[in-house]
Amino acid sequence: MAISAKDIQALRQSTGAGMMDCKKALEATDGDVEAAKQWLREKGLAASAKRDDRESAQGVVTLRIDGNVGAIVKLKCETDFVAASDQFKAEADELVSLVVAKGVEAVGERESAIDDLKIVLKENISIGDVVRIDAADGNRLGSYLHMQGGRGVNGVLVEMSGASDELAHDIAVHIAFARPKYLRREDVPQDIVDKERATLETLSRNEGKPEAALPKVVEGRLGGFFKDICLLDQPYAKDDKVSVGQLIGSAKIITFAQVEIG
Repeated sequence: MAISAKDIQALRQSTGAGMMDCKKALEATDGDVEAAKQWLREKGLAASAKRDDRESAQGVVTLRIDGNVGAIVKLKCETDFVAASDQFKAEADELVSLVVAKGVEAVGERESAIDDLKIVLKENISIGDVVRIDAADGNRLGSYLHMQGGRGVNGVLVEMSGASDELAHDIAVHIAFARPKYLRREDVPQDIVDKERATLETLSRNEGKPEAALPKVVEGRLGGFFKDICLLDQPYAKDDKVSVGQLIGSAKIITFAQVEIG
């Protein structure tokens, strides 16, 4: 029977065996994938465990800005040893360059190269978060990439209007360490707010707060909740006496993105 390139590639990914060995295995077993895996194992040509089943908790974050376009890509692997390797970091650089040049979907062009890298480095390797921000004319793109062990592990992009390059960078640094989930209170889904309000009401009641005072107590505590998750409400990392919203003044944060390892 005819053996397709797709079948060969799938067997290669699941076993770590070479392309020609996978083709031979499928030919020898009339295209039976499970039998082909056993054939490769008996020949000593297959990895002992399927790489796709192993956790990819390590990796590298790459960030690039070209003009008014910024991109972040996370490439995932299993160990920090592989994450720090030159081959792995070079592939991450290729990916982020593609996203800047062509868009988020362009990472698919590196599928074959990543499959090869899995075999060479003997780990489960996959693309994680991919972000691209196209800033409007006149806006500023701020960025920050936190390095650890010679590799990026925490990348941030933020688009601002009416801001200097320095302010946009400072906000990116703040985001990296404060980890806001939303820009403003209005962005938080109502079901999340309702759930938090109900939790705070139960907590306050259990603490013995007077029933008549509960609405005011809960709203006060809900303000603290927003300070944790909303960028504009957060105390500024370098001066917690002012919020990010107060710090930026008349400038505006249009959007932001954060990508981390772990």
